[in-house]
Amino acid sequence: MATYEYLCSRCGPFDVKLEIGTAPKAYGCPVCAGAARRVYSSPGLSLTRNAVAALHVREEQAREAPAVVSQVPPRRRVPRHPHPALSRLPRL
Repeated sequence: MATYEYLCSRCGPFDVKLEIGTAPKAYGCPVCAGAARRVYSSPGLSLTRNAVAALHVREEQAREAPAVVSQVPPRRRVPRHPHPALSRLPRL
């Protein structure tokens, strides 16, 4: 999905999400239903770390089709590794 920007002469700019390559030159304004022309602007590109980009992708996928579980996942036991200095302390 891509975000396309349109400009209505009465209501102002608005965004529409459509499949890539399917955006018409004119689109109906969601407020007044008048014809709005497509506006070309610079893409919103930025350099993000891979971990942040992966989180954004997961969040968008969860918004569209959330994961459904049938039961609560089992609790994981975290192994405890005591500090080496504690082994030299006297035991009571």
